[in-house]
Amino acid sequence: MSLDHSFVGRSYPPTAPYQVGREKIREFATAIGATDPAHHDPEAARKLGHSDVVAPPTFPVVLTMAASRQLIEDPALGIDYSRVVHGDQRFAYTRPVVAGDELVCVNTVEDITSRGGHEFLTTRTDVSTTAGEPVVAVWSKLVVRGEA
Repeated sequence: MSLDHSFVGRSYPPTAPYQVGREKIREFATAIGATDPAHHDPEAARKLGHSDVVAPPTFPVVLTMAASRQLIEDPALGIDYSRVVHGDQRFAYTRPVVAGDELVCVNTVEDITSRGGHEFLTTRTDVSTTAGEPVVAVWSKLVVRGEA
């Protein structure tokens, strides 16, 4: 089954708010080996001008992976997740994520292309505070492998 190319440009409703916790940031930083004190110690983060511990740059994947269920579970788009390979990920920050942030995600299908029997889905997830302050845009490319 191929992806529905008419979804290009479509945005999904904002996700439920995600409360960024200090311990979640610390756990994530530990899991990826990020030892910068600003990820673990509120005082170290404050000395750098942050209100609390600051998340490593890839932390938003915690939110965006959960938010991507909107696309994956949309039968009209046609993603067969058993055939998906993650192709690319990039982040464009307005400001860092810090403990205490309450964030929402809005997913947009930016592009769908077909090449070599496979389909390539590019999404942008705009992550902002519940007050509407932009934080980071996250692009992800999924490759839906063909059946041949």
